Amino acid sequence: MNTWLRQHGYALRQAYRNAVAAPASFLINAVVIAIAFALPLTGLTVLENLRPMSGQLVVEPEISVFIDMAVSRDDALALGKTIRRVLEESKHPGKVEFLPREKALDMLKQQSGFSESVDILGTNPLPDGYLIKLPSFDNAVDAGAIDTVAASLQKLAGVEHVQVDSAWIKRLSALVHLLSVVLVILASTLGIVVVTVVFNTIRLQVLTQRDEISVSQLVGATDSFIYRPFYYTGALLGFFAAGLAMASVALVLRPINAAVAEFARLYASEFMLVSLGPLASSLLLGLGALLGVAGAVLSVSRHLSSPDTR
Repeated sequence: MNTWLRQHGYALRQAYRNAVAAPASFLINAVVIAIAFALPLTGLTVLENLRPMSGQLVVEPEISVFIDMAVSRDDALALGKTIRRVLEESKHPGKVEFLPREKALDMLKQQSGFSESVDILGTNPLPDGYLIKLPSFDNAVDAGAIDTVAASLQKLAGVEHVQVDSAWIKRLSALVHLLSVVLVILASTLGIVVVTVVFNTIRLQVLTQRDEISVSQLVGATDSFIYRPFYYTGALLGFFAAGLAMASVALVLRPINAAVAEFARLYASEFMLVSLGPLASSLLLGLGALLGVAGAVLSVSRHLSSPDTR
């Protein structure tokens, strides 16, 4: 165990010396990788701030059921039992409130600018209806199931029209999903960029240290002993670049939040973008190191494992 630790300690120190020996090259490569990290990281930060917001927007999605004008009041009231049964069968029981046409007219008159228009009509043009609240839908994704319930209600005899008020919520959910897909594609593409940059960096180090590597092989050094410092160099490069990307995004969020705060005030909100939490940040640093190791492994296997390097 002590031997294993000493070997890895030596490899880590050697990787550090390689970075210090050419600080400009190391920093430039780290900046390039950090830029590749920063783009999906910014998108991830925005998405993580939007997810709880989209989940909190839906409190009680509502369905408005309008009864045919030809249906009597007694039949309209009796329809409430059928509506409740449909909700129970759909496993989304909710609060069902009967809304008589007289009450609906009063509510319409209370709206600014509608009172005089209603008086001109002389008669009540509104039908009886039901207002259904579904508190079990607690996020934007689940709100998509409301269409199935609305379709079942539309088929009931005596129902003229069913209106769902959560279309904008589903649009937000679809937008978040679209951004998630785009983010995954962008992150995958830029992950290849990270591996490529590390691959090229390690290749240059291998070419620079070719004589030293040849001497080490002649004196009996194992492949693992020779390869390990390059693996640590890739890990350090990826780790440092990921940290640089997080610091850059944190700085960029300040001017963005100034604009967001001004926009949010127009809607009486205090919404602000916050950086990723400790767990997500740790995972990102680990991912950076892992991509760095992946690039180093590919480079070493390509440039040190071939017969002409021995």
